[in-house]
Amino acid sequence: MYPREQLRHALALYAVTDRSWLGERTLAECVEEALSGGATCVQLREKDAPQAEVVLRARALAPLCRQAGVPLIVNDDVQAALAAGADGVHVGQSDTACADARAALGPDAIVGVSAQTVEQALAAQAAGADYLGVGAVFGTATKPDAADVGLEKLAAICDAVDIPVVAIGGLNAATIPALAGSGVDGVAVVSAIFAADDIRAATSSLRAITAKTLGLFAD
Repeated sequence: MYPREQLRHALALYAVTDRSWLGERTLAECVEEALSGGATCVQLREKDAPQAEVVLRARALAPLCRQAGVPLIVNDDVQAALAAGADGVHVGQSDTACADARAALGPDAIVGVSAQTVEQALAAQAAGADYLGVGAVFGTATKPDAADVGLEKLAAICDAVDIPVVAIGGLNAATIPALAGSGVDGVAVVSAIFAADDIRAATSSLRAITAKTLGLFAD
């Protein structure tokens, strides 16, 4: 499992997969490009795939992430994360409860929870979440039903909790600079990475922008 003491750094540039953008490219190829471009965390997001397929895809990505020294998180599916030997799981407010995910995966697993309000954030922290995914910060076509959080509420959540906070929703090279001073520990990116023609170059550029905006990297 990924060392928990390194988690805050690992959340800096959080790549969330979306196969709808990949065209003829394989998921593993694209994730490998994102890792070589500087992604610090990978979340396998397969909202409509059968659990068996999620497990297979997670198992294919696990060695790539392990070689790069970054955690692999599975979205929603606690049992798939367990079966694939992933580093953790990310659950939403309507998904498996944080406490249930922790009980299934054990104390060393990474458990992230989505939050849109200070109340949800505090409840997730109290339930044992390792980090929060907060959004949508900006409008996004990836999750059209996600509640818009906005920068003011994002900053309030960051101020209210002690665990790391990752901003998500509409984040790209143009919008990441608006997060300066918000208190976030990282940015979660979907289409700005996986819809790019050159995923490695796009990821590298996003890492540089994130570093400048949030001061997250020593390099």
